[in-house]
Amino acid sequence: MKLLLIEDDLQICKVIQKYVCDQGDEIDAVTDGDEALRVVGRGLDDYALVLLDIMLPGADGFTICRAIRKHSKIPVIFITARGREEDILHGYALGCDDYIVKPFLLSALYAKCTALVKRTQQREDSVLRCGAIQLDTIRLTCCVNGQEVELAPKGFAILYYLMAHPGWVVERDTLLSCVWGEDYFGVDRVVDNHVKRLRKALGPAGAQIRTVFGRGYKLMP
Repeated sequence: MKLLLIEDDLQICKVIQKYVCDQGDEIDAVTDGDEALRVVGRGLDDYALVLLDIMLPGADGFTICRAIRKHSKIPVIFITARGREEDILHGYALGCDDYIVKPFLLSALYAKCTALVKRTQQREDSVLRCGAIQLDTIRLTCCVNGQEVELAPKGFAILYYLMAHPGWVVERDTLLSCVWGEDYFGVDRVVDNHVKRLRKALGPAGAQIRTVFGRGYKLMP
């Protein structure tokens, strides 16, 4: 994993950077709040997590956290000497994922980082996206353009298979086998009926499910 450290104390930066690198990971450091805002503005796609101090020259950590949350859901951990209850609550209100008061154990900080990154990646892996459609396989929810829609269980299962194979032509027999089970001996017309209801539930996004004449269906973005 690659971390972004925003901390003006050069000694703390060196200690954290050495520890993280000794574990085999990468870390970049920014020591000025205004420069941190410029980094945030350029995008944080290269990073898995942000370690953020509050008291910085230029923009403070609260301002930076607010800017991060406008653009990204990347995990943010405050590391700061400010341990007042109002500061901690304000940090969480801005969207931080953890708040650690200095001094702290490097091993504990690193453990929090790796656990948080792992949980975040698992959540991201559970979400399938194709065009306007988003399917959460853990929460078992479907959203179209950010709005949750209700699907029947069979419709959800059909959509899940199509989203797992975007652009593929999926035969009706394949859907019967995967959704209804190997022992199902009904006609494949039942697939067409459920796809029809699925398209209706998806609204305009239902047009992403294309019929392939004589074969089955494919999901397009």
